[in-house]
Amino acid sequence: MLNKAITALQAFRKEEDGLALTEYLILLGLLTAAVITAVALFGTNLGAAWGGWATWVSTTFGAGGAQ
Repeated sequence: MLNKAITALQAFRKEEDGLALTEYLILLGLLTAAVITAVALFGTNLGAAWGGWATWVSTTFGAGGAQ
């Protein structure tokens, strides 16, 4: 049983797919951190801009929902 585990770990170490997966996970982490940082820095301004846009759409097109 231990030999099977060791053999599987050695095979995994030799594969290059594991390296590509690790690189993609690091990239995903960096992108996630960038999005969180952008939302933290610009969240209030984005919220105000979104609210202004929603008001414009509502008054221009009468999209006020069901009445």
